[in-house]
This record gives sequence, C-alpha cells and structure tokens, in this order.
Amino acid sequence: MLAGSKSSIGSGTEPNTTVSSGARYLQRLNDGRKVWLDGKLVQHIANHPAFRGTIKSVAGILDLQDEPELAPHLVFETETGAHANMAFLIPEQKEDVFRRSRAFKIWSDATFGVMSRVGGTYRGQVAGLYIGRELLQSEDPDYSDKIVNYYRYVRDHDLLVTSAGHDPQIDRTKLSSELGGLYTALRIVRETEDGIIVRGAKMLATGSPYMDEIIVSPLVKKTAEEKQYALLLMVAVNTPGLHLICRESFASEEEENHPLSSRFDEMDAVLVFDDALIPWERVLVKEDPELLWKVRSTAVGGGLGLHKSIVRLVSKLEFVAAVGNELADSIGIKKFAHVKEKLAELFYQLESIKALLLTAEHGAKLDPSGVWLPDSGLMATAKNLGNRYYPRAIEILQQLSGAGLLQAPSTLAEFRGPLGTQLQAYYRGADRGAEERVKLLKLAWELVGSQLGARHELYERYYAGDPIRTYARQYVDYNKQPHFDKVQEYLLGSTYHQ
Repeated sequence: MLAGSKSSIGSGTEPNTTVSSGARYLQRLNDGRKVWLDGKLVQHIANHPAFRGTIKSVAGILDLQDEPELAPHLVFETETGAHANMAFLIPEQKEDVFRRSRAFKIWSDATFGVMSRVGGTYRGQVAGLYIGRELLQSEDPDYSDKIVNYYRYVRDHDLLVTSAGHDPQIDRTKLSSELGGLYTALRIVRETEDGIIVRGAKMLATGSPYMDEIIVSPLVKKTAEEKQYALLLMVAVNTPGLHLICRESFASEEEENHPLSSRFDEMDAVLVFDDALIPWERVLVKEDPELLWKVRSTAVGGGLGLHKSIVRLVSKLEFVAAVGNELADSIGIKKFAHVKEKLAELFYQLESIKALLLTAEHGAKLDPSGVWLPDSGLMATAKNLGNRYYPRAIEILQQLSGAGLLQAPSTLAEFRGPLGTQLQAYYRGADRGAEERVKLLKLAWELVGSQLGARHELYERYYAGDPIRTYARQYVDYNKQPHFDKVQEYLLGSTYHQ
C-alpha cells in the first residue's frame, strides 16, 4: 500500500434524512454513471423507459423503511443512534438471525421474489467482510481499517450493492493469464499515489445500472500464474472510466399486459474498465490469490449473503405455487389426480425450502468471529435444491396450461373494443370472467414464456455459480465421517445395529 493515500469513503455530506429513503435513492441516480443501452449512453436513467419501471419499484421498496408499521422490522439503530437497513445488522444475538430474516421476507415479498439485489444479498456480504476483518489483520494490516470505513459508509448512506465476479467468456480452455490482449480479465495497468488504474471487464453485474456500489472480485480461486487478476475492489457505479454495457431490455411500459416486466426487469450488465482509477481505500486485496481466497472463503460473508437468497427463493416459490393453483382453478382441472400431483409438487418444493431455512435459522451457531450464523450446510442444501426446483416449477406451469398460455389476446384493450362482448364469452374461465382470466394468463406468461421469464430460469440455475461445482463443493464440505464410521463398524463385525 502506498503511504499518503487519499480517501473518498466517508467524505461528503451526511444522508439527508428529511426526505424519504426512496427519494434519496432517486437523487443519487443522476451521478454521472455511464450506462450503455442499444449503443447509446443513457441520459437521466430514472426517466428512461428501459429503467423507469424498475427504478420506481426500487424506490418504493426503500420507502418501506419509512413506514411506521414496517420500520421496526426493516431498520435498526446503529452505534451513532441513526437508523440503518437490517441487511447491515451484525447478528451478535441469535434473535438477530430472525430479525434479519423477517426483513428479508418483507423485501422479497414486495417483488414476489423476482428481484434479487434490492433486499440485501450483497449488503449482507459487506457486513460479512466487516465481521471477518480481524481474521485477516495479520495478512494485511490495512484491510481492517478499509473494510470498517467502507461498511460504515454504505450502511450510513443506505447504499445498494451488487457484485461482478466472472471474467469474459472468451476461451474457457485457457487461464486468464493466457488470454492477453486488451479488455479481457480485469487487471492493474499501473499504480499511482491515489490508487490503482485498472483495465479489463467483469461480468455479470446484475442490477448494476440502478445500484450504488459493486463488489468486484473473482468467484473462483486464482492460480499463482493469475496473480495479477486476484483483486477485491469496492467500486462506485459512477467511477470515471467505468462503463456498464447492458443486455437487451426486457422492460415494458404496459403494466396491464406485462405486470412483472413493467416493474421488475433486473437489468444485467458487463462492466468495462477503461483505465479507471480505484482509490486505495477501495482496494481490499491486490494481486494476492491466497489472501483473496481466504476472504472469499470465510463462512461469515457467504452465510450472511446466502441467507437473503434463500428467503427470496421462498417468496418466489410461494408466488409460482399460487399462480399454478390459480391456473388450475381457472379451467376447472383440480379434480384430476395428475393435476393434484403437479400442484402438490409445487408445494413440497416450497415446504422443503422453508423447512431448510427455518431449521438453519433455529440451528444457528455462534461463529468464532462472535456472530450468529444460520447452519451453512442446510443453507447450501436449500441453494442447490433451488437450482433444480425453480426450472421444474416453471415446467409445471407450462404443463398446467399448455396451449392456453398462447390464447390470450395481445392486449386487455380487446375487451373494450368492437368484439368485446363476444370475447367476454370466449375467454371466460370455469370460475372467473374473461378479463380476470386473461390477466392471469399474462401473469403466468411473464414467468413461463417471456424474455423476463427465460432470464429468471437461467438466473436461478446459475446465480450462485456452476451447479456442478456447487454440488461438488457441498459434498466436499459435508461431514461424512460419522456415516462412514457406522459402515466400518458394521463391516468389522461390531455389535452396531441399525
């Protein structure tokens, strides 16, 4: 680390608490961030049709913190007497695990589990890095001060956080160090008194166009040959030289016909760093594969972030199960045994994840760092099952409606047109009128067949990494020895009986 480094964290004005949380968020968006969509630099992102609906939803979710009935469940009092989002709460008591969970559920239910970044997954990871700071003090004396300042900065300013951890998919038969060339894996090109100058790309920063901060770090361990890519950076979205290259927008301006994509298109973006300066106080790990892996492997950071992900999965499975049952009711097919079987599957998916979540929370243990964490093995099981449950749940929705999902008219305005009277008869359901049934079909299509729905199926499969690796990691981490001992005891002729 360079002596005399300058600091930008913690500087500036304190949060303006005289306006709502959502209003403060909207004020922050016009900060010079470079968001690119359709080959153009987005001006005034909050007013752009590709982002407007989602940003309005985010602001509304943040405003929940200010509602008198909900605020006690969503915020806590810091050491300074201020209020902070519950995702930043350090769980020093077992009850804090449940406090965090209740907050996560309120945020997740607000988007039916469709949005993953607003509720606090990566805010939780920041809190986890803060908690584990002392474990790494001997590795890097500056690390502790940096993460303490950063944690307090994002907590006290109620900032939204996402992450980017993958290198561009150029040639996956080669290590990052073997690719060479410009704009491949993110790396340092030079150092200055103020910080490091970085160049390259990271993917995939979900939600980054409307976030405040991005945790930038590889998700897999880097080799000694890849030392230059072993970085852990805390990057402001409006960092000069940082460009956010968005995928095609799935947003719609027609809320009546596209009830989810008009409100919850969680935009994904590739980060391109064009000789961007990252101040020293935001450089937590610099070209140190072993230290970086220790940071990323701490149970605290992963546990606090994963907790929110599983709560969100519960909300999402609840929503899909409810839609499935409404579809069955709408065409009177619940009396058939094979339909009941499919509906039961939706509910046993839901109840399995809920059981794992509740058991993990009630089985929370005091970590060596002094905080309470849900059972990591049960949380990993829930996460891995979710990779398979959600695609199957969507398949069940397809099976329940079949071609019926394709019969909805292009717009609900058809019912107010010249053929409205006839359509009221043709589109009615077994238990509801035509317009209500078409609204249900359009909602189901958002989950099953729309661009947004396809993105969500892909997301649930891969958001935590390659499922093969996550399953393999769970096998490696699982305490198998007691089971092996029972088998060995039997094979050796002991008196052990089942």
